[in-house]
Amino acid sequence: MKHKYFKILLWTSLGTTLFFFLFFNDEKTFSTFLITLLLSTMYSFVLGFGNGFINEFLNRKFPWSEATRTRAVLSIISIIIGNFILVYFCNYMNYVVIQKTATIQEFFSSKYGVTNWFMINIALLISAFLHAKGFMEELKKTSRKEVVEQKLIAKSANAQFESLKNQLDPHFLFNSLNVLSSLIDENPRQAQKFTASMSKIYRYVLEQKDKELVTVEDEIEFARTYCDLLKTRFEDSVDFTFDVAEEDYQKYVVPLALQLLLENCIKHNFATSSKPLVIKIFSAGNILCIENNLQVREQIKESSGIGLSNIVQRYSLLTDRNVFIEKSEDHFKVKLPMLLAKPHIASSEPEDESEAYKRAQKRVKEIKGFYKNLISYCTVCSFLIFINLFTSSRTHWFWFPVLGWGIGVASHAFQVFGVGESWQEKKIREIMNKQKK
Repeated sequence: MKHKYFKILLWTSLGTTLFFFLFFNDEKTFSTFLITLLLSTMYSFVLGFGNGFINEFLNRKFPWSEATRTRAVLSIISIIIGNFILVYFCNYMNYVVIQKTATIQEFFSSKYGVTNWFMINIALLISAFLHAKGFMEELKKTSRKEVVEQKLIAKSANAQFESLKNQLDPHFLFNSLNVLSSLIDENPRQAQKFTASMSKIYRYVLEQKDKELVTVEDEIEFARTYCDLLKTRFEDSVDFTFDVAEEDYQKYVVPLALQLLLENCIKHNFATSSKPLVIKIFSAGNILCIENNLQVREQIKESSGIGLSNIVQRYSLLTDRNVFIEKSEDHFKVKLPMLLAKPHIASSEPEDESEAYKRAQKRVKEIKGFYKNLISYCTVCSFLIFINLFTSSRTHWFWFPVLGWGIGVASHAFQVFGVGESWQEKKIREIMNKQKK
């Protein structure tokens, strides 16, 4: 137990001692004050430490954030059974052992039954308040933790995505300048033409590199222009074929994916007029395919690995659909997922997460509502018992509201933690999961 908790119980003991000594003791003597202090301290510490131990044990074994339903049911059962035992123990020590106003037989008879029941209700009220307070504190901690985690994930994903996109600009410029330097020696006129076309393509690179996704139509148009540049250099040594369905034009792919893959084809394969490199770009379902015949050239310099790995990493940050690579003896194919909508970074299913958050929020309101009902029940019933006993000790009419409302509280608990909407939602999720499989 925390030192702060011990202080609270100590001040509670002193406060109840002064209250009962000043208002409920006819003899204002030092001995009666000590007896009142002893009894108040016993009740405060036994009930306080008992409920505190139960709460801490349940926090370790069944945290609110991990097992909300189980924890709530166990909390209700434990506070009822625990406080029943603790109150009977304290009352037994008070009336039988310390003050000796009752025998063991009298204590367990109906004479002290009402007193015990009244004290149990008071203990349940305090215990329910403490458990509800613990639930709210745990909820706040979990909410703050989740917010911090989501912010860190979002920042990390955005930083990673920006880093990947920033690779495209210098990578494209470096490769284009290499092509241009080769053309200057081989064909100066073509080099001038290449420079003019390169300015148009580079403008597209600058415009698109800051976007998460671009339409297939924009990417294909850019790829055609880039292929014209490559044809300028390689002429009949390279052949390009485009066969993308028009209905796929409004779908999305990561920007400059085709340019990077086309560069890879040229970089890793040799191309001659007698053995041309044939590159095909076509669509199949929700997949954009880039395929080339395999004519592997010997690498003088180790590859930087920016192209394909960059595409794979950018897709992994945007969707759970994978980039597939197929390699055979004579062909190499890369399959890019075409997306139907633009997802946000680090959240491939934002709508589902939003719905999950709404359901969680609704669940928290239901649990809070139950605890308010339970605390109200304990408070009002204790007050009714107190009034009944002090006005008419012969007729115990308080049983009617206690039992009637108690059935309502039990029904509320069963609805929140037993069979209700939560059970229906669980069954719906199970059926949906089966249908997905």
